[in-house]
Amino acid sequence: MNSLFIDASYWIAYRDEHEPSHRLARQVMSELFRQRSHFVTTLPVVCEIHAYFARERAKREQILKDLFGNPIVGVEAVSHQDQAAALELLQTHRDKTYSLCDTLSFAVMRRLKLKQALAFDHHFRQFGEFEIIPDQFP
Repeated sequence: MNSLFIDASYWIAYRDEHEPSHRLARQVMSELFRQRSHFVTTLPVVCEIHAYFARERAKREQILKDLFGNPIVGVEAVSHQDQAAALELLQTHRDKTYSLCDTLSFAVMRRLKLKQALAFDHHFRQFGEFEIIPDQFP
């Protein structure tokens, strides 16, 4: 089964109707649901999404339903090796403005051999190793 990585930038756009990319995020997800896609993310990404919606109780609760206990979403644990790889990426890419959460995502994607990411964060494109799914839609 082909799995896609979910970045916070994407899920925030998907759930926040005020985000400029909201409509595109909804269109893409509709197609991916139709294709019966499976999704992967990490707890640090979930924390970013949850923090974004922290002041909106209904959205905050929806995020937890979306990402935990959902049979098509896996929240992958970050290993010590992932942490070491993420810190190494920060050291070797000092010219970039990647966050630690970004590089943890990259490390987990590498470990799981994931090739596709749902992301509006330009850092995923800048990193250059992954296909960014919204790029495939008009």
